Amino acid sequence: MKLIYITSRFPYPINKGDKLRSYYQIKELSRSNDIYLISLTEVPIKNENLKQLKKYCKQIIIHKIGYLAKIFNLTKTFVNNKPFQVNYFYHSSIQKKINANISEIQPDHIFCQLVRTALYIKDNHEVPKTLDYMDALSKGMERRIEISNIWKKPFVRMESKRMKKFENLAYEFFDNHIIISESDRNYISHIENSKINVIPNGIDTIFFSPIVTKKTYDLIFVGNLSYLPNVQAAKYISNEIVPLLKRKIPNIKILIAGSNPTIQILKLSNDNIKISGWVHDIRETYCSGKVFFAPLTIGSGLQNKLLEAMSLKIPSVTSPLCNQSLGAKHMENIIIGNGTKDFVELIVNLLNDNKLATKIGEKGREYVGEKFSWESANEDLIKILGD
Repeated sequence: MKLIYITSRFPYPINKGDKLRSYYQIKELSRSNDIYLISLTEVPIKNENLKQLKKYCKQIIIHKIGYLAKIFNLTKTFVNNKPFQVNYFYHSSIQKKINANISEIQPDHIFCQLVRTALYIKDNHEVPKTLDYMDALSKGMERRIEISNIWKKPFVRMESKRMKKFENLAYEFFDNHIIISESDRNYISHIENSKINVIPNGIDTIFFSPIVTKKTYDLIFVGNLSYLPNVQAAKYISNEIVPLLKRKIPNIKILIAGSNPTIQILKLSNDNIKISGWVHDIRETYCSGKVFFAPLTIGSGLQNKLLEAMSLKIPSVTSPLCNQSLGAKHMENIIIGNGTKDFVELIVNLLNDNKLATKIGEKGREYVGEKFSWESANEDLIKILGD
């Protein structure tokens, strides 16, 4: 089958959740389909990154988003009632190119990742189409309202409301719909949301196999450090968690690692906290910590960072929100905390109880290996595309 796969960002390097999902979906789908990847981009794509996708794609087509066109489109947000990020990625000049691409390729199916790309195929009624919502983006924006400052709050509230409407509108453009978790599906308010298929992310348990390395840090947090939920989590660790941990473990060592750390994040560095930017092999970063901590309270979807840490047998502590999509069991294969004091108590307990830490680490790897694999997830996706 000829499959056009449209993304709002090039899937490599894998430094964001949407890139991770698209990369592994393309990899698995390429086993039985000819993949024609159409990616939007704001920056030139390096040859070494193109090579990572060429081995899975029959053809790769890149459409550059121009700076002036982007600025012009953003002004439309104030008049056309579409979400900011839909306007950001949609351009009439690229629409013409994608129309030409579709005419030339004559695909058997078109797959769009995220509602950001949905408008590009809205008027194509000749080919079956599938939308990957990935997350309930409107819910993620809604959770940001409370933490936004007085100037941003009205904009974030507007974006959440517009995205909720657009998620429902985009549903009508497609024959099939998928999403990352049942909880995210429930946040899509379309009357037929029960027809959205849940296709979770997976974890490459072979790549993310435990490695032996020095445990330099007591606690680690990993994530894209320019992404607001991760920025908030890092600041929470520094400002709320660390002061209480120091009362019990004065010399505690914490690593906050990830790509694109903001100036705010870099300023968190001190005698107890190290800030690290992009690392070549994230496995070594994970395994340098005794405990992985993901206290996110905003955002949506399945947290890949938890899948990776658990696959590496790192005992993990997280929030109820993060566990919604993960579905792990407290004190069996993960530790779930409710509030700052609870988090601190649970972390200290793990650091002082090697037997418990080992059990949570081992059971965590078993859990993600059994429930989250790219192969099984994409087997279901292949069935959906074939129907």
